[in-house]
Formats: sequence, C-alpha cells, structure tokens
Amino acid sequence: MQKADYAQIIKLAWREFDGERHQIKGVFDVSAKVSTNHVYKLSFYKREPVFAKISEYGNFEDFREDHIIINNLANNLEYPYQMFLAQSLVKRNELFIYRYHELDGSSAWVVFYNPIMIRNKLPRRLDEKHIKKLGRELARFHRACTNVANQLPQSSKNVIIDIQRLKRSIHNNEIKMCDAHKDTILRHADHFLENSDRVNYSTEIETIPVFVDWNIGNFSVTGDGKFFSRWDYDWFRMSSRVMDFYFFSRVVSDVGDRTVFSYMVDTLMEERFMMFLKEYHRIFPLTEPEVRLIKEVYRFFILNYVVKDGPYFFRRYYSNKLIKEAYETYFPAMDANYRVEKILKTLKL
Repeated sequence: MQKADYAQIIKLAWREFDGERHQIKGVFDVSAKVSTNHVYKLSFYKREPVFAKISEYGNFEDFREDHIIINNLANNLEYPYQMFLAQSLVKRNELFIYRYHELDGSSAWVVFYNPIMIRNKLPRRLDEKHIKKLGRELARFHRACTNVANQLPQSSKNVIIDIQRLKRSIHNNEIKMCDAHKDTILRHADHFLENSDRVNYSTEIETIPVFVDWNIGNFSVTGDGKFFSRWDYDWFRMSSRVMDFYFFSRVVSDVGDRTVFSYMVDTLMEERFMMFLKEYHRIFPLTEPEVRLIKEVYRFFILNYVVKDGPYFFRRYYSNKLIKEAYETYFPAMDANYRVEKILKTLKL
C-alpha cells in the first residue's frame, strides 16, 4: 500500500463515520516518523479537529481488541486520571474502527481520537526531584489501573502466547534469520518461559493495563510533575505492571532522552533508576516475584518488539539497527550486566 493512499483512506473512514455532515478541510500527517503507523490531524469547516491513527501492521482483531480495552480504561479511570487518556470516537455506543481492503488482499484500519490537551514535557535529562516525583506518579497511576482492571474486557493475548508464537514462527521458517540467530532467539524464548513459570506468572502476577512505551514524547505532565495526558498506544497490552519499568529506566537515565536510541539493559541498573523504584515502592509496594520478572519483561521486549515485530513496526533504518544491536549487544549484556540482587537490596525485599 502506498503512503499516498493514507489520506484518502482516512477520508473514506470519516465518510463512513460521519456521512456528509462535516466536510473535511485538510488532512495533515503529524506522525513521529519512527514507526510504520501514521497519525493524521483532520481539520473541518464547522467542527473541532480530530486525530486519526492508521495502521496496516499486525492483526486487525488485536488492534480492535486493544482499542476497545483502552477506551474502556479511559472511561473508567478514577480521579485524578479520568481525563489522562485520549478518548476514541464512538458511533452508536460502539468504538468506531474503519477497516479498508485492497484488491491485492492488503488492508489497513483507522481509529479516530478526540484532541487531548497537552501541558509540559519532561526535560531531556531529569533532576532528582523529577525522578522521585515520576516514581510516585507511576505508582499512583498503576494503582488506579489496578483498581479498574476487573472492569475491563478480557484480552485474548498475553506474553506467554506471544513468545510461543515467536517460537512457532521460527520453527516454521516464517522469520528470516541465520541458524545462529535462530538458536539465540529460541534459547532466550525458553529462558523467558522457564523464568516466567518460576515466578508463577500466569497465576500469581496481577495483570493490569500497561502502555510499555513511555518515551517522554508520549505523555505530558503538570507544572508539579503529575501525569496530565497520554496519547500514544502502539504497544498497549494487559500484562504485569513491571512491563512499564524498562522505558521509565530510560526516561530517568543519566544520559537522558536521545534522538538516536538503543535498547540497552544498563539503564535498569543505574542508581537513578534505583531512586525511581524506591519512590514507586513507597506508594505501591512491589513483591519479590515482580522484581524478578523485570529482567524477563525486558527480554520479552527485545524478543517481541525488536526481533519479531520490529521489521513491521519500525521504519526500516531503525529496525535493521535495533535487530543488529539485539544480537551483538542486548542479549549478551542481559546476563553480563543485569543483577536482580541490586534491586532486591534497594527495595529491602
């Protein structure tokens, strides 16, 4: 599908949603230019603008399921997060998702969002006061998500299923890689499954809504550092709350936010992240099994979002770079540099 078609698909989606009631004035690409998903702003002559997200990657049913859960979460979060998430447009009491088909079998899907107010972006490198505030704020947000988790629709996917799918894809030669890389991926996939079973992931670890990607460009805060708004949902899933920790370790890292990014494990071992975790733990205490799972959800992130989905989600330059680094750096550093004992000692568990 050609990129030039996206604006036309969005116009077709809006016509199905709204008929001829509001004429579109302009369609503007406001994408971050990192992923293969695109975000457009629609302006009108006689109504306020809306935003459209168009995706042709992955599975339509997964996309639909995730956005239904997100919209339910947005409508059920308690104070002070009841306006935190951008809300999707609904038609006749159902979340509206437009599904477009090409004659060659390719397809894309579109969801519309109301605009959301944006306050302050965090600085590229955080001071200690920002780190401590952020730790406490994430804990409060996770607690709010936990409080409504049972009110949300069931998710049909989980991390165990995703890794089992990855293993099947490799055995069926559906993912192109050399034999050495296949061995590496299968070994780490087995490590993930074994270690997840060790902490009783399926029965003992609570599942809540998590957004995984917490780059500072994806959310805004108030003047005193409280969460104000969030608008990027590309990696949303129902999983353990510790799934969110890796990206926060990057946000609070000594290096700070980077234009050219990598996914090294080292940020999970920085003293600045220990400071973040201590503040989090004060508000919403972690258990030892959850702490032991932090390494595994990082492993899952590399396996699932970099190796399995990276070629489809990231632009080609980023995908090639990250996959190369996964084999050369991420996997070797995981065992060499990560020490769960440091976190357990920090939290006195």
